[in-house]
Amino acid sequence: MPNSNDAASTVIDPVYVTESLIAENIDAYLDQHQHKTMLRFITCGSVDDGKSTLIGRLLYDSKMIFEDQLDALAADSKKSGTQGQEIDFALLVDGLAAEREQGITIDVAYRFFNTEKRKFIVADTPGHEQYTRNMVTGASTADLAVILIDARKGVLTQTKRHSYLAHLIGITNLVLAVNKMDLVDYSQDVFDRIVTEYTGFAKSIGIEAFVAMPISGFKGDNIISASPNTPWYTGPNLIEHLETVEVNSAIDAGRPFRMPVQWVNRPNLDFRGFSGLVATGSVKTGDAIRVLPSGKTSTVSRITTLDGDLDLAQAGQSVTICFDTEIDCSRGDIIALAENPPQVADQFETTLVWMADEPLHVGRAYWLKLGTQTVSATVHAPKYAVSVNTMEHIAVKTLELNAIGVAQIVTDKPIVFEAYSDSRTLGGFILIDKITNATVAAGMLNFSLRRAQNVHWQATDIGREAHAGLKNQKAAVLWFTGLSGSGKSTIANLVEKKLHRMNRHTFLLDGDNVRHGLNKDLGFTEADRIENIRRVGEVAKLMADAGLIVITAFISPFQADRDMVRSMLPGGEFIEVFVDTPLAVAESRDVKGLYKKARSGELKNFTGIDSPYEVPVHPEIRIDTTNLTPEAAAALIVDTLLGDA
Repeated sequence: MPNSNDAASTVIDPVYVTESLIAENIDAYLDQHQHKTMLRFITCGSVDDGKSTLIGRLLYDSKMIFEDQLDALAADSKKSGTQGQEIDFALLVDGLAAEREQGITIDVAYRFFNTEKRKFIVADTPGHEQYTRNMVTGASTADLAVILIDARKGVLTQTKRHSYLAHLIGITNLVLAVNKMDLVDYSQDVFDRIVTEYTGFAKSIGIEAFVAMPISGFKGDNIISASPNTPWYTGPNLIEHLETVEVNSAIDAGRPFRMPVQWVNRPNLDFRGFSGLVATGSVKTGDAIRVLPSGKTSTVSRITTLDGDLDLAQAGQSVTICFDTEIDCSRGDIIALAENPPQVADQFETTLVWMADEPLHVGRAYWLKLGTQTVSATVHAPKYAVSVNTMEHIAVKTLELNAIGVAQIVTDKPIVFEAYSDSRTLGGFILIDKITNATVAAGMLNFSLRRAQNVHWQATDIGREAHAGLKNQKAAVLWFTGLSGSGKSTIANLVEKKLHRMNRHTFLLDGDNVRHGLNKDLGFTEADRIENIRRVGEVAKLMADAGLIVITAFISPFQADRDMVRSMLPGGEFIEVFVDTPLAVAESRDVKGLYKKARSGELKNFTGIDSPYEVPVHPEIRIDTTNLTPEAAAALIVDTLLGDA
């Protein structure tokens, strides 16, 4: 039995094979099974095009459904009024039906089956438009897409949507399976008409080639053998095509060597290796390598696995690589051949598929995960969204659930990448909400922006420590947050007066004052609020670099935006001051009459009324204005600040 820890081996599934081979030479069978290639494919299309039925037929014909399951299927089919061979295969594999029955969420239903030539993983995703994100999830690792069309209905909107997404995600092997041919009397005219219509659409979105075949998942026509009902069709049957099409692993093997580092392996002082899965290409001992993003170079001295050393490592193998010199390399770095490294940048044009119920917040910081690299990233306003129905580019300010758009993304530090068209591993990423840890988008890097390569940080001789030292103080940002009317500006002003009397160098940034100049172009929508805080954060950072104690007074209602500013500064310099005032108390003050206007509907997006305020989770200082006077609060803040200085 192969070692289950070996990346090149697979636990043996119960499959139908030639019984004599198992009985006569089990070792030969195991060896044959171990070295089969794996094809991952997805079935997609509109609702009720027969995806689950087709998968059920594939499992049945490959003998992956056993006698007890067949008995259960036959019983269910009898209840539904069908008899004999007319088994409802969809009953076994329909993930959406299982969701409804079990009250659980199945994003994508994966099924496994084998033939004598190849192993398969098939992803069954719902055809409904609201489950587009499920289709994207299944397609992200697929080598091939089977796009089903109901012969009675022809090319539908969802057919186009899934075809566009499959092409966008980089699936080059497409099968147009015109299903339910038995319900149109196996008409060649119907088949030809559908293929002609689909061909025109495919060319319009850049699909250069696909294989069209007439099938019946229910009856089994052209699934594992040529059907006598379609003598006019001379192409391959579905299984034959699936068994012979080139898989991504074969393509990856011919690409330049890339290995994302998953962890540094150092069991003792005499051994230091870098472990990961070889994404593309191959590497051998003696090869000159380059570690990115640092650009440091070395030579491969050893390649090892759990089963021993290798002279050569190829795409798909999990290995540990050792160097002949000590260079800096850690998780998230990419090892490549020295003469052919990938690119490094921090600004990109990307294509995003938005997968969250909550829309994109332009300017908010998300986690961007690309392979083993994780960085903070902000998304600019989309250039446009794509109407999958018409292929038109639509002007939008944000992206809603299932929307597809093109937008610029900026990361807080350079990442190693390749265009998605060249590498899924280094070109495909996800965005993660920093507060909920939910995946909100899947994305593809199109290219780096030229200015990202031409704009470099200019080192200066006088640094922030020198600026602060000249002022005999430690730089800091006191970030006051709280509801309108909580007393932020009043307390912040008192804090600055106290510090000024103590000869401290300060500057106060007030929310209303900043909106008269720097941010006068911004409104009070959620996107504008995020951009308001981002700009103020950048200004506060520059002032802190000058050695100042910066005091800000902004409602800053969103935790993610306050955390974004915190991440701009060195540890300990961002001091969050939560001016904790109950809404009723703040509203009773209403010095500016804003709450009254908000309650009457004259003022939209007002925090605390029709726009949320997210209470700080772990503020450095909490001021309870129901128990402290402004003077006492200011004294507490100054004492805390200087006590930490």
